[in-house]
Amino acid sequence: MRNIILSVISGLLLAVSWPTYGFPLFLFFGFVPLLLAEHNVRNSKYSKSQVFGLAYLAFFIWNIITTWWIYNSSAFGMWFAELVNTLLMALVFLIYHIVAKRTTFTIGSIFLACIWMSFEYFHLQWQVSWPWLNLGNGFAGFTSWIQWYEYTGTFGGTLWVWIVNIGVFKSIVLFQEYKDKAILYRSAIRNGLIILLPIIISLLILKTYTEKGKDIEVVILQPNINPYTEKYNTTDKRISVLLDSLTQNAITQNTDFIIAPETVFADSNRLHNFPHSTAKKTAQKIIKAYPKTHFLSGISLIDVFNDPSRIRPQTNIYKENVFYDDYNSAFFVRPDGTDELYHKSKLVVGVENFPYQSVLKPILGDVMIDLGGTVAKKTIQDDREVFFTKDSIGVGTMICYESIYGEFSTGYVRNKANFLAIITNDAWWGNTQGHKQHLSYAKLRAIEMRRSIARSANTGISAIINQTGAIVSQLGYEKQGTLKGTLKTNDKITFYAKVGNYLARISIFLSVFIFLFSVTRRKRKI
Repeated sequence: MRNIILSVISGLLLAVSWPTYGFPLFLFFGFVPLLLAEHNVRNSKYSKSQVFGLAYLAFFIWNIITTWWIYNSSAFGMWFAELVNTLLMALVFLIYHIVAKRTTFTIGSIFLACIWMSFEYFHLQWQVSWPWLNLGNGFAGFTSWIQWYEYTGTFGGTLWVWIVNIGVFKSIVLFQEYKDKAILYRSAIRNGLIILLPIIISLLILKTYTEKGKDIEVVILQPNINPYTEKYNTTDKRISVLLDSLTQNAITQNTDFIIAPETVFADSNRLHNFPHSTAKKTAQKIIKAYPKTHFLSGISLIDVFNDPSRIRPQTNIYKENVFYDDYNSAFFVRPDGTDELYHKSKLVVGVENFPYQSVLKPILGDVMIDLGGTVAKKTIQDDREVFFTKDSIGVGTMICYESIYGEFSTGYVRNKANFLAIITNDAWWGNTQGHKQHLSYAKLRAIEMRRSIARSANTGISAIINQTGAIVSQLGYEKQGTLKGTLKTNDKITFYAKVGNYLARISIFLSVFIFLFSVTRRKRKI
């Protein structure tokens, strides 16, 4: 019972540390009770099953409290996400337990931090990707603590969390063995410094950082269309009238960009007919009298064909010999009428992609798991498209879920994006922590890339975020209107944007090395 209580405490500590309602200081102690429970049962006869059960309990509590809001879009999707993600976390902890029994405390601790970071990296890459609870995301509400993410990305935060948790755990174990309070005092000082020094460094960076680039004016549109009752029953012509009306209240001769949300034009426009679509005509009409204004928006596009040689993994079958590619796209229209398209490439699991079709489709058929969105396989593109104005201002457009991925987002910066736009539709989850967490994570991308962000959300929260991750202005949830403001461009490339998730790649190498080392030697007690 004592170990079960420790497991529950870990789950609660991790949950109450999470944005946007929590305080991230608890992250530094969240794993300690679970580590103590694992240590208590390490040498018991059924230690593996006990450790797995304790870990599953702790991680399930963390998952369900922080991401229960998926239920608003799909009950099945929520339970799938909670149970599978909890299972993966528990398996990672079980692997640590197996290695820890066969190595020294130091090697086992290094392995724990590395295997967890490897797991987070894996969660960014595979087809059932769900990195929402990667530990580095937990500091999104306290960006003044993590300005050094421009050098490490979120994996720096994950490593920080594990260093402190392991340090606290070690001191408690040593105190239990020697009953010397000096151990606790030294630990408090040492771990307090490990927490404080990165925060102090971050505050110094924040105090001395000066936003770079020239000012541009953006007008962000928030149409506030309910995706369940209005969005797919509303024609593009009605959307056109609404966007035009919203824009006229804010646009000026100084406006550089008008930005509208994800799939706001949703009449299943044909890809080849986009130049003649209501969406493009709307953009041209709005910016006609404004010679320096560009229009950026989301749109659903479909490409229907009957040539089997064009079939790709994401291609949908309509009927015999008729196929179609379904795109969740962004379009960009310049004052001279030229246009470009970018197709969303990081897809929501089960909503926009069917993971591991060759394996799962014979078992599950055509089932799709609705986690929030339109349920159809989407077709992607390989590169991170950047839209450029005639005077070479580049905007990298992240569509909804893409803004969760740090290394993925560096592609826009390496392709010379001077600022970032996020177009999204967060209404699938209702007025819950879902859309608030999504907005909060956008601040991490601003710090990592040192790029200002213009965020257009269909139902909110739309926002302008500066290069230090601070929200300059925002338009609240379920409010229809516009958000006008100024942001700065930047052409400097951060260390993280150049090298990506290098900490995770080092961790993968160390994890494999330590695991192989541990299984080839005799078991050793801590």
